[in-house]
Amino acid sequence: MSPSRSRRAGALFLVTAMLAALAPLADESVGGPAATDLGFPGWPTHHDGRLLEALPLTRRELAFVQDFPGRVGRFSDGQHQIIIRWVGAPTRRLHPAVECFRGNGYKVEALPAQRDSGGAIMGCFRARRGTESLKVCELIRDERGQNWPDVSAWYWHALLGWTHSPWWSVVVATNDAAPPIPGSRDLTPGHEW
Repeated sequence: MSPSRSRRAGALFLVTAMLAALAPLADESVGGPAATDLGFPGWPTHHDGRLLEALPLTRRELAFVQDFPGRVGRFSDGQHQIIIRWVGAPTRRLHPAVECFRGNGYKVEALPAQRDSGGAIMGCFRARRGTESLKVCELIRDERGQNWPDVSAWYWHALLGWTHSPWWSVVVATNDAAPPIPGSRDLTPGHEW
């Protein structure tokens, strides 16, 4: 191979590698949030067999929804506060719940993962601020039954086309004094997976 042809091949390789590395950083919400809302089926009425009551979004949540490619709802089942996010496109705007709590001044500590009542693994943490202490668990699932206990794992599967929209992100916050999430089991050593 001639030196000039070798340089061109090397340059082409570098440009291709740079584009591949930058692709995940691109704004993937072209068309805006309205373009992804078309298939929204409405909010669930129950979570783990308990009736959901819709709650108003906080100011911070309203600001977040402005550029989110999907919908965000806040609910209570009488024992838990539940944030449900319907996601219509792969996005870096779906933040892990732990980052949202840190951003709101909570001190967080990792907890063992646990299974929800359907057997899906949820990522969990404890969030403390002042005298308030919450156990928070989250998972993301698609309509084909795949689920992820953290946003990062979901994001790469979505970006690479290993899962397809829409997705549901469910974040359940429980006062530490409240009973555990119905049907859930901690995934600590000694417990069955």
